Amino acid sequence: MKTFKQVLAEQKYLTLYILLVYILAGIAVIFREPLHGIFGEQNYVAIHLIIEIFVAFCSLAIANQIWLSSKFHQNNKILYSGALFLTIGVLGVVHAIAYKGMPFFIHESGPYAATWFYIAGRLLFPIGFLYILLTKEKQAASSTRLAAYASSLLISLSVVVMVYLPARPLPELVNEGGITALKSNLQMAAFILTVLLMVVLVKQIRTMPRLFLFLIAASFNLLCSDIMFISYIDVYDIYNFTGHIFQFTAFWLLYKSIYYFTVEQPFVAVIKAKESLELKERKIKQLAYYDAGTRLPNERYLKEYLEEHLPQGDSAKALLVFGVDRYEGVKSSLGTAYAEKMLETIAQRLQEVLPYSYVLSKLPEDRFAVFIPRYEQLQMLQEVTDKLQQMMHRSLVLEHFSISSVLHIGVSLYPKDAANAEDLLQFAQFAAYEATKKEERVSFYTGSMQEERAARLVLEHDLKKAIEQGELFIEYQPQLDLQQGAISSAEALVRWRHPKRGLIAPLDFIPLAEESGLIVPIGKWVLETACTETVRWQKKHRKPMRVAVNLSIGQLYEKDFSRFVKQTLEKTGLAPAHLQLEITESMTMNTKLIVPALQELKALGVTIAVDDFGTGYSSISYLKDFPIDYLKIDRSFIRNILDNPDDEALVKMILSMAKHLKLKVVAEGIETPEQLDYLFHNDCEKIQGYFISRPLPYEALEADYQAIQQFADEQLNRLKMTK
Repeated sequence: MKTFKQVLAEQKYLTLYILLVYILAGIAVIFREPLHGIFGEQNYVAIHLIIEIFVAFCSLAIANQIWLSSKFHQNNKILYSGALFLTIGVLGVVHAIAYKGMPFFIHESGPYAATWFYIAGRLLFPIGFLYILLTKEKQAASSTRLAAYASSLLISLSVVVMVYLPARPLPELVNEGGITALKSNLQMAAFILTVLLMVVLVKQIRTMPRLFLFLIAASFNLLCSDIMFISYIDVYDIYNFTGHIFQFTAFWLLYKSIYYFTVEQPFVAVIKAKESLELKERKIKQLAYYDAGTRLPNERYLKEYLEEHLPQGDSAKALLVFGVDRYEGVKSSLGTAYAEKMLETIAQRLQEVLPYSYVLSKLPEDRFAVFIPRYEQLQMLQEVTDKLQQMMHRSLVLEHFSISSVLHIGVSLYPKDAANAEDLLQFAQFAAYEATKKEERVSFYTGSMQEERAARLVLEHDLKKAIEQGELFIEYQPQLDLQQGAISSAEALVRWRHPKRGLIAPLDFIPLAEESGLIVPIGKWVLETACTETVRWQKKHRKPMRVAVNLSIGQLYEKDFSRFVKQTLEKTGLAPAHLQLEITESMTMNTKLIVPALQELKALGVTIAVDDFGTGYSSISYLKDFPIDYLKIDRSFIRNILDNPDDEALVKMILSMAKHLKLKVVAEGIETPEQLDYLFHNDCEKIQGYFISRPLPYEALEADYQAIQQFADEQLNRLKMTK
């Protein structure tokens, strides 16, 4: 609510108008004698009639306005105000027509009736308003509205009857000598009551500053009119005329106040409510149809747009849906804020490279969609996908991280693949998933994809059952220590033997397990089983054996994971030094979360290895900060180590860096004696691969261990002879 000072500052025109009235009144007072004779009797009657009609009109207009508005807000104070102005208006009308010089109406016109009608109305104003202001505000009943106005008319009629009684029961207020003492006293009484009214208004002005400001101004003008009416010599005196001007101003202000309260204020409130509603509707639409992070149209918007525009025209149309590789890795490693920043950066680039006629949308998670309303040949779509992939060649800068990524893009065509919006979007999403398996990362929808998607859901269902029904088992791939010449460790690799489909490749179910969250219970089972079987092997062969177990990011972030590892070691009896936990390089991005988790594990006495080293995108500066013991060189570098100088240089760099950082190195994927020779002569600590042994179930490893060790001894003896 606005303060009184604010309202006063807004009503500058009111101040100027009142100032003009008082200047004119001052002129009238100063030049009273010259102005006294200007208005003739007939002219004054006409001017008086105009003023009185205006006063009566204002009063009746106020009463009518409140009558109409009270139908919607039945406040007792508002109703009483309307009834009061109805009475004042009726008395104003009979006062005007009863004035001296007016035509005959009911009774011969003259000062007796006219003055009493004026005094009655003048006294009713402060008395009525004081009563209204001091009355407790409440909701009025429907019957109160009619009763209040009926009572007003009854009071008006009673005054008219009283004044027009033939016996004239009321004393004269004006005689040949001018106004009587009674008239002056009654005028003074009205003056005092109006002063009292102003005091009450000033005390309550904070409740409704603008309304009460007008009421105070009107009351003050009535006080001025009282002074003029007490002071005039005869009815044609300029003081009498000036008093009517003040009265005119007072009722104009009253009309303004009531009009503001009953019409302007509610209207402004309705306008503001409408604007607020429209703003809320825009916000709701923004939330409903736009993505909050990227500010792009969302999936709901895209579907409605496709439903409307697909049937239009006969041109071929296409929908591209694409996701961002490594989004989940960034989200799990650096957190949601970094992942959202990643998507916002991509959204900005998309808006820069795509034509305005294409419809770009943001789908849930890391997915985007581009609707192409017209294409002539598939070559055009291929050019669009190439442009999107080229856009990702520049690294994404997320604060102090520089992330490289690519898109996997699925394409569905209208009307070739789908006849409606729902299918077109769904088929493009199927194709986008299939694109993750392709080297070019682009896939056009084919009918078989839907079947493959359904098969994937069935596989996920079967995987849940596999965990419960013991269909999973572990194979161990031995690791040869090139310095000690012994098979002293092995990597535990989970396998799945489906009751109907037989062995399912890890590449088929491990990504599915990570996507569905099943990797966490699988990881726990692998850890506990590997520790149990390693202890069994140690007891049988009476030799130390270290087992390496891969961790998922979900396990590492799990609350109290280090406690689970400790309990597993205690439960199985495996010494902490004989357990190695392997993380991938991509997990090292979020140092704030990963370092404390690894330190807790390291405190247990286990060793930590970074698997697939060299294939990730994070800074190698983490090597000096992380509590790690081993680096595992990925098989992709070992495969061409003798033929590709770049791979050879990278492997040498890893070996040299590890030596300076006092880390040990395990090389994966050794499949030829030449690869073994190279690593042996370059001081690599450990190797694993098919050349030594393929992964074996526990029973097979136990049975073939001596043969594997013997083969390893032969190879090492050969190498030592050539060194």
